[in-house]
Amino acid sequence: MAHIFIVGGAGQIARLMTPQLIAGGNRVSSLYRHDEQHDQLADLGATPVKGDLTQLSPQDMASMLTDVQTVIFAAGAGGAGEDLTNAVDGEGLEKTVAAAKEAGVKRVYLISVFPEAGRNADLGDGFENYMRVKKMADVHLVQSGLEFVIIRPGTLGDDGATGKVSAGLAVPYGTIQRADVADFIAQAVATPQIVNTIIELAPGDDPIPVAVSALASTAR
Repeated sequence: MAHIFIVGGAGQIARLMTPQLIAGGNRVSSLYRHDEQHDQLADLGATPVKGDLTQLSPQDMASMLTDVQTVIFAAGAGGAGEDLTNAVDGEGLEKTVAAAKEAGVKRVYLISVFPEAGRNADLGDGFENYMRVKKMADVHLVQSGLEFVIIRPGTLGDDGATGKVSAGLAVPYGTIQRADVADFIAQAVATPQIVNTIIELAPGDDPIPVAVSALASTAR
């Protein structure tokens, strides 16, 4: 049984994937910030761990990662301003990487962003900053020396799971349901031969187990 620590455990994708990770035989600990989120995470079967990512030091985080083998970084500022984006999506990921290395964590999964996201709309300087920060977070993780899997979903939707995706190094952009992203990540975590790769994730025709198996078969 693996011990998985989710940074941003109260987020929508994180909450959707938590029961699936637990059903796969894993122990899940989830970092949360607001008091009301404690019981929500506990009800999903996770061990809630309270902490504010913007205030924690790498050493604080490392102490939370005792006996953790895998970290899933699912935190995001959600477009709440450049300063918070920098602190959560950028500095938060850097802290997590430093903590993971200090604690001896083997692998980090990062939920990133599809490169074409929002390119058909003028979303302003804040969005451009968000895209820059997410890109540099990807770079930081790749260069960290840790095992990594970076998932870049398209625009996120809430219409419910379709059970099908398009997944690969480069796939056509589109809107993908959060439930499908959560399902894909849970199945990817259960397929450890998928490692040291960046996966674009969009709506498609492949059942998620088929998409995951295809990625595993081409893994080096």
